[in-house]
Amino acid sequence: MRKPVLALGAVFAFTCGLSAAPPKAKVKIALIVESTVDDKGWCQSMHDAIKAVQKEYGEAKVEYSYSEKMKPVDAGSAARQYASKKFDIIICHGAQYKNLVNEMAPDFKDTTFVFGTSADIGGKNVFTYMPESEETGYLNGIIAGMVTKTNTVGLVGPVDGGDAARYDRGFVLGAKAANPKVNVKVAHTGSFGDFVKASELAQTQMKAGADFLTGSSQQAMGALRAVAASADKNIWWAGQDISQLHVAESPRVLAASSYNYTTVVEVLIAKREAGVKGGENIPLNFANKGFVFAYNDKVGKVLTPAIRKAVDKAKADLTAGKLKLDWKAVKF
Repeated sequence: MRKPVLALGAVFAFTCGLSAAPPKAKVKIALIVESTVDDKGWCQSMHDAIKAVQKEYGEAKVEYSYSEKMKPVDAGSAARQYASKKFDIIICHGAQYKNLVNEMAPDFKDTTFVFGTSADIGGKNVFTYMPESEETGYLNGIIAGMVTKTNTVGLVGPVDGGDAARYDRGFVLGAKAANPKVNVKVAHTGSFGDFVKASELAQTQMKAGADFLTGSSQQAMGALRAVAASADKNIWWAGQDISQLHVAESPRVLAASSYNYTTVVEVLIAKREAGVKGGENIPLNFANKGFVFAYNDKVGKVLTPAIRKAVDKAKADLTAGKLKLDWKAVKF
């Protein structure tokens, strides 16, 4: 497999965030998601990013449409309709769309297709993107390791693949770095959207003594709701979406990270305007502002100065490239 690359133009866009020049010609962007654009997680993160770029550049420069609840079997038809309507960029937001994008792209050579998470290098009109989520997992892991009183924490993942696998292993690394005695219980629902299963797994982990939980993708909301509904109010959560700091369950959320997909959207627009329709992978990390991290300042004394100091130092080291995480070394 070829290594992911990021051209200099993309680096500039990542660094500047929403300061890149708007496109000269109108760009039509379509988004296809398996959940909904208000799922407080994976799908909403990309939707919000496109809306932010549209607001920055203006609707006269960016036209946006989306299709929700698209299983891979249905997504192909939706993507073909967008391509037939001359949409410039079609983002199929999920690794489950990999096959349909790779099969469809050669039929619409003037269309830029995008899917992630994946570190693959796609065809000439296919971009991929990969959040290096071991970084966000590591920060949440540090919090878990320092907050837990039982030395048992839980992780409810969707599937053991893609950015979820990186997040999970980063979380384990962070928790172990902060607290060598901690036991991380890992379970997967096998689905990105199974809220019920996520809730069941979270309840099982809490019954086994876990007093701190985390999880990624939209299914994680099921686990968070289980934490919030627990009679034990000393069980905490760290999330993989900033919106979790503002939901009804937020009193149990100590911190959260988000993917800053505005950077990806800007790169896609700039690349296409420059005549590049694909063939590259776009990573997200703290160094290129692909991640956003925030504490919940409403949880009182739980987030001690020592915890914040440890997390802030790790974040600074990750951003500066001083801290390298061997996430592949973590085995489940």
